[in-house]
Amino acid sequence: MNKIAIIIVNYNGKEYLPDCLKSLADLACPKENLKIFLIDNASSDDSVDYVKNNFPEIEIIINKENLGFAAGNNIGLQKAIAGQFDYIFLLNQDTICQPDFLNKLMAVMEKDEQIAAVQPRLMLYPEINKVNSLGNAIHYLGFGFSSGGYQQFAGELEPKEIAYASGAAVLMRRQVLEKIGLFDPEFFMYHEDLDLGWRVRMAGYKILVVPSAVVYHKYHFSKSIKKYYFMERNRFICLLENYKLATLLLILPALIAMELGLLLFSFKSGFWREKLRVYGYFLGLKNWQRIFRERRARKEKRVRSDSEIVKLFTGKIEFQEIDNWLLKKIANPLFNAYWQLVKSVIFW
Repeated sequence: MNKIAIIIVNYNGKEYLPDCLKSLADLACPKENLKIFLIDNASSDDSVDYVKNNFPEIEIIINKENLGFAAGNNIGLQKAIAGQFDYIFLLNQDTICQPDFLNKLMAVMEKDEQIAAVQPRLMLYPEINKVNSLGNAIHYLGFGFSSGGYQQFAGELEPKEIAYASGAAVLMRRQVLEKIGLFDPEFFMYHEDLDLGWRVRMAGYKILVVPSAVVYHKYHFSKSIKKYYFMERNRFICLLENYKLATLLLILPALIAMELGLLLFSFKSGFWREKLRVYGYFLGLKNWQRIFRERRARKEKRVRSDSEIVKLFTGKIEFQEIDNWLLKKIANPLFNAYWQLVKSVIFW
């Protein structure tokens, strides 16, 4: 019987944890091979006391400071790997799981050892008929977004391969994590799941979405300045650490054009200080040394070529929270046309 670890990173999650943890207590799978780890990122509410008093079977690890999503999850992943759990499921604190979702994910994983990770169908809550994520997409310039977001679920239940799985709910194979490594702690938050998914596929494995398995997500989109900095900085880090040099040179014209547009957007939206902070990060010598170390490490583990990796990349940004005519009518057609041209000549 496979051992499964469930890891939840908590930060002031008292309002979410009751629903989340009760749904896990009601899972339709053997509890003797299931272990839940709650990684608390120095919460200031009483969420830790709540878990201690109501779910004593959960192992709680308390961090002295907020380490962010990436490093926080890594603590749980290290614990699960040391405990030789066969599978590790990462779950956001603001979720509610259907009782049979884990059984359905496991059934798909057990069919093929090349499947490194599977994601359930994430539905919004309380708008339970609308999709949060049917797997995540990667734009060739490093943007990541949910497929099918805010749309009605069309009813397709067959598992399919995706570019990367949402970190909100993903089941992963321990042996693959031991081989490729964990989240990059440099990311702190945002795009860490994109980066890990990219590395999983570079190592020759597959990532699938399993629409018959359902988890509800109390997702709320926010346009915070802090979020903008990490998303933009981490997008560049993903590109620099994962693409081959020839691919980077090919996409450079599109990357420059996009940057001009984003710089203009940042001034218009009041995010210009954060955008300049992103550029400032890449002026640091130590940051470049770290990036080159990561490039070398990933090159050693690479099995798939860029030409195979980018088959699942897209040339259009289809982010439902951004309803912008300029993006839809001008930017997307132009950047997509350039991508179709570039993709056709990538043979390495």
